[in-house]
Amino acid sequence: MDVPIWAWAATIAVIVSMLLFDLLVFHRNAHEVTMREAGVTSAVWITLGLAFAGVVTWVWGATAGGEYLAGYLIEKSLSVDNIFVFALLLSYFAVPKENQHRVLFWGVLGALVFRAIFIVAGAALLENFSWTIYVFGAFLVLTGVKMARHGGGEVHPDRNPVLRGLRRFVPLTSEYHGQRFFVKVGLKRVATPMLAVLVAIETTDILFAVDSIPAIFAVTDEPFLVFTSNAFAILGLRALYFLLAGMMNRFVYLKLGLAAVLVFVGAKMLVSNVYHLPVWASLLVIASVLATSVIASLRATRAPEEVPADAVSR
Repeated sequence: MDVPIWAWAATIAVIVSMLLFDLLVFHRNAHEVTMREAGVTSAVWITLGLAFAGVVTWVWGATAGGEYLAGYLIEKSLSVDNIFVFALLLSYFAVPKENQHRVLFWGVLGALVFRAIFIVAGAALLENFSWTIYVFGAFLVLTGVKMARHGGGEVHPDRNPVLRGLRRFVPLTSEYHGQRFFVKVGLKRVATPMLAVLVAIETTDILFAVDSIPAIFAVTDEPFLVFTSNAFAILGLRALYFLLAGMMNRFVYLKLGLAAVLVFVGAKMLVSNVYHLPVWASLLVIASVLATSVIASLRATRAPEEVPADAVSR
């Protein structure tokens, strides 16, 4: 698959333009994001992500389009798991609801930068040291087994070494000052808790990227597809957070489904030199596992049907 420089430049320009449009037009003024707004925005981001699959298929063929969709689906599903962690962080730092979108916006922007770095590094490793595919595969299998057994671990912001370093070397105010990350107190410029929240979100996302980037390399080794599937999946992460954060307790089997996906793609990497699974088969397995875990979760946590009062009296 030959991707010219102009295609990279055009794609990155579109992504940056969408981010700026979202920040400077839709969320220029701080406000609490409603469920309706989050639902509409999520639908727009998902539509754009799927539309890009059509562009990839039209330009580079059905195989490339299938690889993009598989990567997009993996990252999107792992992003749902991220939402639970982000909800814990925003609650831990007591971020006002009207300021949550802004800190998540900069968190997503930073995530795009760090993931681009990881993708370049991962692609270089796979190209120059072919045996690293087995390292990635084994890592994903072990991660999936650990997630299935222990639920993926817990989040402890107070143990974050980067956050502790920030608090030690950078003066922080104890109160929020709107959406600002820095304020001037007297003659001194100090950071607000918004910066601490941003650092916590960025460092946590880096840990998630350690899982998701190798997982996408399991379905495609083309850096352009890895980056774009990641980018379009996490662009809608903020809207998805406001849409799903309040009902995350209903996805009781999601981690088990994600664990199964990680084990599957890890095993796929381990046997890649012996047997190459078709893209459509990978996409079908991933979609089926995730759909089953979501449906089973919603069925297991649905509210019991109310019994009519006259039936009780009888």
